[in-house]
Amino acid sequence: MKEEQEEGEYINEMSENNRRRRRRRRRGGMTRINGCGEKKEGAGRLRRRRRRRSRKKRRRRSRKEGRKEGRKEHQQDKQTHRRTVGGSRSLRRRLRAAAAGHRSSTQPQTRRAMAAEDSGSTACTGSSLLQPVSEITNLPLDQVNFVVCQLCALLSAFWFRLFLHPSTTSPFIRHVVATLLGLYFALFCFGWYALHFLLQSGLTYGIMILTGVEHMHKYCLLVAISYLSLCQITRVYVFDYGMYSADFTGPMMVITQKITSLAFEIHDGMARKEEHLTPGQKILAIRRMPSLLEYFSYNCNFMGILAGPTCSYNDYIAFIEGDPRRHRDQQADRKSNGKLRPSEPSPNTEVVRKVATSFFCLLVFLLVCKVFPVERNIDDDFIANTPFYAQVVYLYLSMLTTRPKYYFVWTLADAINNAAGFGFNGYDSDGSPRWDLISNLRILNIELATSFKVFLDNWNIQTAHWLKRVCYERCPYHPTAATFILSAMWHGAYPGYYLTFLTGIVITLAARAVRHNVRPHFLQSPTHKLVYDVITWAATQIAICYTVVPFVLLSVGPSIKFYRSWCFSLHIGCVLLAVALPVKPRHLRLKDQQKNLLQEPVQHHPEATDSNCSQKEKNT
Repeated sequence: MKEEQEEGEYINEMSENNRRRRRRRRRGGMTRINGCGEKKEGAGRLRRRRRRRSRKKRRRRSRKEGRKEGRKEHQQDKQTHRRTVGGSRSLRRRLRAAAAGHRSSTQPQTRRAMAAEDSGSTACTGSSLLQPVSEITNLPLDQVNFVVCQLCALLSAFWFRLFLHPSTTSPFIRHVVATLLGLYFALFCFGWYALHFLLQSGLTYGIMILTGVEHMHKYCLLVAISYLSLCQITRVYVFDYGMYSADFTGPMMVITQKITSLAFEIHDGMARKEEHLTPGQKILAIRRMPSLLEYFSYNCNFMGILAGPTCSYNDYIAFIEGDPRRHRDQQADRKSNGKLRPSEPSPNTEVVRKVATSFFCLLVFLLVCKVFPVERNIDDDFIANTPFYAQVVYLYLSMLTTRPKYYFVWTLADAINNAAGFGFNGYDSDGSPRWDLISNLRILNIELATSFKVFLDNWNIQTAHWLKRVCYERCPYHPTAATFILSAMWHGAYPGYYLTFLTGIVITLAARAVRHNVRPHFLQSPTHKLVYDVITWAATQIAICYTVVPFVLLSVGPSIKFYRSWCFSLHIGCVLLAVALPVKPRHLRLKDQQKNLLQEPVQHHPEATDSNCSQKEKNT
């Protein structure tokens, strides 16, 4: 009995232990050994591990799908919002949050960023003071800051002319005020990115001081263009590819022009003999090294720091010192009309006209730009179902609607300089004052241009003068190609810019050949001349639109797709014309220009000299 009782107790104890083991296995608290001698996890632990694995798989799948969807939406956004006013930096933040997928809902920092995004914040690096205005107008904050700063600069220009007149204020005070106002506007628009303006200017000024006048122009050109290109590449390929908005590299482009122009003008005035200079170079040559204050005032003054335009250093210093016409032939101007003119004509009428023109162009752009999107030129359905003549008409209309935004910015910038008293360029034949010394465009001449050369001479005029003075007049080999390549490097890092300017080289050579060989046959009568003008106007507008499409599309793929839809017809035709039609070599054209300059009186201001040289290039 005792043995049976002990055996029963043992069996009960083993059963109780087995029940405990089973309960622990269910809870996952222990492992057991199977019949093969291998350890096997408990059921509870195994189930939890499987659930964790399945959750990880779902998270990875969700992230992958989110990234795919974000990349797809980003590609669509690049095609539809590229270089338009509506492209907002807040959209990029939404795309980045979508690309993060499920992770954006689990990470606290991302949740805070999306909460800030929902509250209407943007990625603008400048001041957020005008955020309510941005929300009301539905425009990006950086563009609102730009327009408001330009309007403030316009009011400041009137105050600068009336209360800091050179007759009552020293040049030192005018330099200091112009520089401080310019830096304040730059900080308001671009935040700490405005420090690049000071860094680029200070770096190149050090090069001017240390390297000497013999080679300073080469080093300054190399450093300034390299610094600008580095900033553009960083902005394009690191931060916001394809988003056209008010960014800090725009003012840097103007400052780069001023730095390089100043370096070449100092080299001409202090390192070259006067007999080796052209008439325009003699007028612009600088005979002494500018002080640091004068240098920063020239580069960063409030009248031109945001949108330019570029001006010569001599003209700017003459304006600051109160002698704006010392580079002009005063006696010739006065004798031409037979009466003495007032020394300071009022710019108010011209300023009102230019401000009204600029805001009319802005209104036209806002109303029409989305009616004819440029991206439709590469739409597959549009290319397949639209006749070719309709494609040509639509190309012209779509490119026509992209120009008013440039008209607005440049005309308003010209008005700001005129309001400060800068830009007076003598008198017309009827005695009315001209305020076009630093004007950047002539709208009617652009829209009615009858040749590629006339269009370029009236579009972004100050940049064309800069390219001519820095590159075209000084490059010994292939100056046209070198000028277009420098222009592409200066504009930015988008591949579309290079496609545009490489196409421009071919079209310029073909247009020059046609003008030299065909135009003389149509000058026999006014009727023939009118027919020639109508035909060349249509051909010029189509050629300009064809050339500029990559400049708007920015990328290589869409640009090649557009050119392929046209079968590269203008490329092929222009190459054949340039090869088939003879053109007088450049050294012979330069000799003809020198003969003409000796026969005609020289205009004693730089812009007139550039206009004369351009006219002689057209005639040859």
